[in-house]
Amino acid sequence: MHFVFMEGNEAIAWGAKASGCRFFAGYPITPATTIYQTMINILPPDGGIVMQGEDEIASIGLCMGAAMTGLKTMTATSGPGISLYSEQISFAIGSEIPIVIIDVQRLGPSTGSATRGADGDIQFLRWGNSGGLPVVVLAPEDVRDCYTLTQKAFNLAERFRCPVFVASNKEIGMTRENLDLDSLEPVEILERTISNTRDGFLPFKAASDSGVPDFLPIGDTFPVRQTSSTHGPDGYITTDPVVISQMQERLRDKLESTIDSYSYYDAVIEPDADTLIITYGVSARAARASQRQLKQKGKNVSLLILKTLWPIPDQIIRQFGKPVSRVVTVEMNLGQYVHEIRRILPEKEVIFLGHMDGRMISPQQIQEAVTHDQLD
Repeated sequence: MHFVFMEGNEAIAWGAKASGCRFFAGYPITPATTIYQTMINILPPDGGIVMQGEDEIASIGLCMGAAMTGLKTMTATSGPGISLYSEQISFAIGSEIPIVIIDVQRLGPSTGSATRGADGDIQFLRWGNSGGLPVVVLAPEDVRDCYTLTQKAFNLAERFRCPVFVASNKEIGMTRENLDLDSLEPVEILERTISNTRDGFLPFKAASDSGVPDFLPIGDTFPVRQTSSTHGPDGYITTDPVVISQMQERLRDKLESTIDSYSYYDAVIEPDADTLIITYGVSARAARASQRQLKQKGKNVSLLILKTLWPIPDQIIRQFGKPVSRVVTVEMNLGQYVHEIRRILPEKEVIFLGHMDGRMISPQQIQEAVTHDQLD
């Protein structure tokens, strides 16, 4: 066993380094700053680069430029920074630039409460880009997840050539706990597919088996075109409706049609349960405690902890929702993901438990929601 005592933000940084991240740029913002501080300590001694942009817009721009040269890159911020990232996120989606973006969420709106956690950015991460095309959002539960899901985020960014978010939370990011590094599941590290073609290279021509273009870095001996405007396989701007439609559908399908391959979750299933708790992020820890305590009292309840939030893992939600009559959705906001649960499980009674006031949701509150007692 190899135990280390670290916070979630530190685990994200170490997970990024283990994934081959060699470029980080960011701007100090609570509660994400210790990711930046950890990257400063661990990347440059190993030949990596860490930069502070003059603001969040510059920081993500630096990362995207580095990604275009072939480096694995990451940036980290909180809700106010995600708003500033928005235009560059759209660029990364449309021009298929791999980048990992960490959002250590704090209580909003706007600058909100810098030292209080929430999960108020969940819909914002999905829809905060022009065009509405899908993105990948993973949600860690604890320090262990911060390490392993960051590795998976890098793999997905490389595999699909897209931005991938890790939706952490102040309570996860700045809480220290023991982590046994030897007990972590091994994650095979993936690299983006490099094109074997130079002559006649088309930067956005997708491989038929993956729907993802092969990669050549900007700065290679062969010119590589890159644009934020609507383009065809050759990278030139186009207004041809057929070409535009094919590109938009491919950008959608490469993520949504493969969601079953990266629908990460944990589940505790009781065969005779009539209620399923669905949650994510730090609230999963209270839900685990609540599920155990209810079982000790003689009430069996099932639990589904989603770790892939977007694209929606419909199949997983339907699979675990099918045997029950009631679903209690728990999240640290005023109701964001619960709307997706109601859409996917329209025949079920779906109860929402959530608040956004700087407090975490307690096991007692979850038990009361499950048993229909009056909430505090």
